[in-house]
Amino acid sequence: MLLTKLGAEEEKRNPEELEQDLENLEFQMFRMQANVKEIAKKRQILGIEQTKEEKWVIVSIVDDGHACKIMLNDCESAFRGSWDFSIQAKYEDQSTIHIGDIKGEENRGYGSICMDYLKEHAQDQNVQYIKGDLAERDWDHLDRLIHFYEKHDFDIDVDHENQSGSIVCQPHW
Repeated sequence: MLLTKLGAEEEKRNPEELEQDLENLEFQMFRMQANVKEIAKKRQILGIEQTKEEKWVIVSIVDDGHACKIMLNDCESAFRGSWDFSIQAKYEDQSTIHIGDIKGEENRGYGSICMDYLKEHAQDQNVQYIKGDLAERDWDHLDRLIHFYEKHDFDIDVDHENQSGSIVCQPHW
């Protein structure tokens, strides 16, 4: 019998570890159910995803036609009215969304989840370009930002001398 990678890993785990994982998953599902109810009162829920750490998150949006905010909430804690991660953007015109800020903890996969939803939202709104700026405040984590934007198919123009730059993505739908 062939074992999948997951199956092979589970074969090495003891019953106590598997039981703990099951309890954690059940807790996340219970928390997700409660959080979805609360988030849906104020925002449009776009989806439920699993992070690279195998944690469940809820993705939502607020869009007033001038600006949009893609927000992510984890399912490990109770929803208290604020998000755990967000991408904030404004509509420059009918064809362009401009990313103003990305806020939240890095290296958890939250940014990639939110960026995928921003691209999907841009497609739904018939927006052709997603743009943004690199500013002096970004210079302490510029390499991480460049990696992130390249991973999401953005063209990046960096002016190292003036500590500025720009990003642009023309998603292919």
